[in-house]
Amino acid sequence: MDIRSLGYRTDLIFPRFDGEIFDRGGYLVALTPQNPSFFWGNFVLFPGPPGAGDLKRWKGVFDEEVRSRLDVDHYAFGWDGVDGEMGEIGPFDAEGFSLNRSVVLAADRVTIPRKYDRSVVVRPIEGDDEWEEATRNQIACSDPCFDPENYKIFKDGQMARYRKMAASGLGFWFGAFLEEKLVADLGIFSTGSLGRFQNVGTHPDYRRRGICGALVHQASLFVLDTMKVETLVMVADKDYHALAIYESVGFIPKERQVGAYWWGKKR
Repeated sequence: MDIRSLGYRTDLIFPRFDGEIFDRGGYLVALTPQNPSFFWGNFVLFPGPPGAGDLKRWKGVFDEEVRSRLDVDHYAFGWDGVDGEMGEIGPFDAEGFSLNRSVVLAADRVTIPRKYDRSVVVRPIEGDDEWEEATRNQIACSDPCFDPENYKIFKDGQMARYRKMAASGLGFWFGAFLEEKLVADLGIFSTGSLGRFQNVGTHPDYRRRGICGALVHQASLFVLDTMKVETLVMVADKDYHALAIYESVGFIPKERQVGAYWWGKKR
């Protein structure tokens, strides 16, 4: 299956590292067995938006390809495209699916944003203590609607994966430090000439100070200078407050990406 979307193409960097990807021609399956609660690590990607009758068919595909292999309590469907096509989404709404609508941004060069904290030191993290700091920061940045215990399990598994990827030379995890305290972090990992950002997070106590802009700018420069990356890709929720920050660093909206997910309810 040929994938047009920069977003979904770079999403597959991660299950390709330590999971499984099955290309069935008419759809693609991505599995992350060590983190079954990760929606977008265990999903089915279709070549286009849903049409009439596709909810039942897509759920059947997911049951066969994902639920038969892993103990999951969700459905997650993506559909390839660049314009945010919705298709026949009504039946998904009726069954309680949530819609994931994102903006895909890209940059081949970056600029210093107007709001920029010059006191922050940005560098790749290293060692057990700094990885633990980054994990704690990621948890502190989570949506308060998430169950804290379950989210910690999910985030611990996700960060363990990123650490292995960094150790394998596929990218870096960056921390932004103020007086040796990690106050923000993100990851960038590559496939070919594309580099994909992951989980930009600034601690709630340190927001609106230009730290995020400095982190994104300096991490981007580092990767463009040290890796064979020509284009950096970032995917963010269409209503996410940090979109303006990313654009101020030079990232340009290129595509709109859509998916749908459901979890924790009876079918």
